[in-house]
Order: sequence, then structure tokens, then C-alpha cells
Amino acid sequence: MAADASVVVHFKDLTVDEEVREHVRARCTRLAEEFPEATHFELTLEAEATAVACHARVNGKQTRIAAHAGGAPGPRQAGDSALDKIERELRKDHDKRIFAQRRKAQRSRGKRVG
Repeated sequence: MAADASVVVHFKDLTVDEEVREHVRARCTRLAEEFPEATHFELTLEAEATAVACHARVNGKQTRIAAHAGGAPGPRQAGDSALDKIERELRKDHDKRIFAQRRKAQRSRGKRVG
């Protein structure tokens, strides 16, 4: 599913850094491979007073997740921090969906009579 995922990186009040953009894209591609329900990643890296902040959003089939990371010394660290938060939320959402199906299947099976 990684080929289907689109990644958009915006730089607001920062110089465009292709190395940071490629790093963020590579990380988003890995997340899209692990979580096929995520199909669109959008990150905005912006300068704050003395630091860099990152706003990240992920959309997908049944997924809408947003995260904010601020106070990072550089754009790469801000992007990593926001993507760490996104990964935790994607994992929580994915596990909830998977384990809910398993619990439902176990309940419908009933008890064995032996």
C-alpha cells in the first residue's frame, strides 16, 4: 500500500530543506506499509519564536488522526516527534480494530460442551 500513500510536506517561514523532506517521506512510507489504512500524510513544519513546530495529519479509509509537536530545535526533530505521536495513534486505532474483531468472533463461537 506504500505506493498508494501520498505524502505532502509544507515549510512555513522556513527554508525548504530537501534532506528533511526526504527523511519525512521515508518515515511516512514506512508507516503506510505498516498501516495500510493510512493513505494521505500531510505535515507542516513552521518556525516558532525560538524553535520549530510540526502539525501532522493522516487520513485514510477509516482513519483521521492529527498531532502537533512543538519546541524542537530543528525541523527534522519536530517532524520525528510528530510522526512518533502519529505512529502511536495509528497503532492504537489499528489494534482496537483488530482485537475488536477477534473478541466478537470469540463471543459468537459460544462455549464448548464436553
